[in-house]
Amino acid sequence: MLGSGLLLVAILAYLSVMVVVSIWKQKYRGKLPPGPTPLPYVGNYLQLNTKDMYNSITELSDRYGPVFTIHLGPRPVVVLYGYDAVKEALVDQAEEFSGRGEQAIYNTLFKGYGVTFSSGERAKQLRRFSIATLRDFGVGKRSVEERIHEEAACLVKMLQSTRGAPIDPTFYLSKTVSNVISSIVFGDRFDYEDKEFLELLRMMGQINRFAASPTGQLYDMFHSVMKYLPGPQQQIIKNMKELEDFIVRKVKQSESTLDLNSPRNFIDSFLIHMQQEKKNPTSEFNIQNLVMTSLNLFFAGSETVSSTMRYGFLLLMKHPDVEAKMHEEIDRVIGRNRQPQFEDRLKMPYTEAVINEIQRFANLAPLGIPRKTIKNTTFRGFFLPKDTEVFPILGSLLTDPKFFPSPKDFNPQNFLDGKGQLKKNAAFVPFSIGKRFCLGDGLARMELFLFLTTILQNFRFKFPKRLEDIDESPKPLGFTRIIPHYTMSFLPI
Repeated sequence: MLGSGLLLVAILAYLSVMVVVSIWKQKYRGKLPPGPTPLPYVGNYLQLNTKDMYNSITELSDRYGPVFTIHLGPRPVVVLYGYDAVKEALVDQAEEFSGRGEQAIYNTLFKGYGVTFSSGERAKQLRRFSIATLRDFGVGKRSVEERIHEEAACLVKMLQSTRGAPIDPTFYLSKTVSNVISSIVFGDRFDYEDKEFLELLRMMGQINRFAASPTGQLYDMFHSVMKYLPGPQQQIIKNMKELEDFIVRKVKQSESTLDLNSPRNFIDSFLIHMQQEKKNPTSEFNIQNLVMTSLNLFFAGSETVSSTMRYGFLLLMKHPDVEAKMHEEIDRVIGRNRQPQFEDRLKMPYTEAVINEIQRFANLAPLGIPRKTIKNTTFRGFFLPKDTEVFPILGSLLTDPKFFPSPKDFNPQNFLDGKGQLKKNAAFVPFSIGKRFCLGDGLARMELFLFLTTILQNFRFKFPKRLEDIDESPKPLGFTRIIPHYTMSFLPI
């Protein structure tokens, strides 16, 4: 009892201090853009719908304009909404806005290390190296295209083995896509029935769902308290440690068999670069950054493409006329007797337009990845001190009616000109823009085209219920949108 009482007193004292700090920060934070009035410590939490943060922010933009401030708990965050504001920050003032913002769930694991969640000189060094090394191992080239072909062939065999029975395609796609990035990072693919592999995919999915959930939003705002409390966040923290331990084992395996003259994978290349940089006192090439960068690549390379494809299948079943046109273009350009090649896309504007529209319409991460200012910055007359957190709302570009006339409708014509040729759209930024756009965008584009065309070359899709029963709208979940689970049949052609 005495211990419980002391704990309660400690928590109340801590919260009191945090309220005072919160009030002080709100008073002396600089000339931030206007926004809804926050409460001490809890900020605007009670005014936001944590189940649908994107919609809440959209409604606030109607009231406060394209640049405003919200408080996520005690943290002030500047929101950029719409094409002009996002481009002005991420492109025109790219350096000032190049820092990585707070994401408590992921920061619990990465702690500012690795290519995705780092800032400043660390981020620059790791990003340059990662882009060059991914290119060395074939990203954007025919060698990685062959890896995708290998996995696509395995996927086709798995789908053929279902013999047209209704299945949930989630794990089929996750295993296939994850093996592409695994072969680059680790130098080998996993067997589709490997229990450790399946457990890794399950944990990554669970972490992403938690990060987006209302409980995850609560943790993001109040993690300084919640990390000590019981709840689902403790299982997520445990999962993250298991993922880190897996990467550590992979690094040790590479170290024990490393040939300095012949790197076999991304980890080998990083270890070799560590040797070359060991006398450089400003080098960011160390074991911690190696582990976290490898985990960044594995994590991101396993989720985004598979989720986009799963949503694409649902959209194509809902719009059979679009699926039919894609089949026609595939038959005409590729035929049935050879594998699709990435260069085929140059003759397949309709298929490319459909893939773009799937990404736009899905809008799976509408709030993007948070940024922060790396120095004192003036933006549209407002003073943003160094380390001000910034949310560039990428979803607001993908749904901007100035660029997409009917943004709530699925329509591949958004990306086709009057002659049926592919056209660019400045607001189409599924991989972000500026200095910190997603470094895996080239690989993702190649995977989406090759996997989707290979599947359509071999199968037609069938929904087990009426087409009217297909709900094609992604469901809001915190900072993201999720695709409902469904079953479908792959009918061999």
